[in-house]
Amino acid sequence: MPPKEFKYKLDFYYQQALIYLVTLILYAGVKGSFIENEFTLVFRDPILYIIGFFVAVAFITLVLNKIRDRKLVVEQSAIIFQHKFTKREIPFSEIEWFHIGRERSVQTAGRFQVIVFKVRGRRRLYRIRVGRYEREKELIAEMERVAAKVPKGERQRFRVKSKKQ
Repeated sequence: MPPKEFKYKLDFYYQQALIYLVTLILYAGVKGSFIENEFTLVFRDPILYIIGFFVAVAFITLVLNKIRDRKLVVEQSAIIFQHKFTKREIPFSEIEWFHIGRERSVQTAGRFQVIVFKVRGRRRLYRIRVGRYEREKELIAEMERVAAKVPKGERQRFRVKSKKQ
């Protein structure tokens, strides 16, 4: 079976950049003035600079994420987090436990929202938010196939050590 590749969605970044740009255009249109059939823009307005800064940051973030070209690749024996500059491969044999579920703090449609797994020798968990990748249903199907091969685990919410008295 060939490896399945899931690209990182950039929809949010496109929307954010366009909303800021429209806000800048509308604000400049409202703040500018028509004098003798000529439109003049007020450049000394600090709010215009602030909105312009947000527009610039949004477009820079969009371009950097486009250049980075993040992907999630699911192979027969490994999960690969890949982008233009690096590649991190996690073999199924290294996964201690695997959990497909939802995050309480995130409100999105659908039953499955997050995939969490623990790798041996690493303290932090890997978290894959399904909604951030293209072809969500296919990604969930692939992750369920992976979950059948590795130990299942219930995600631990709080690691509280009890004091023995």
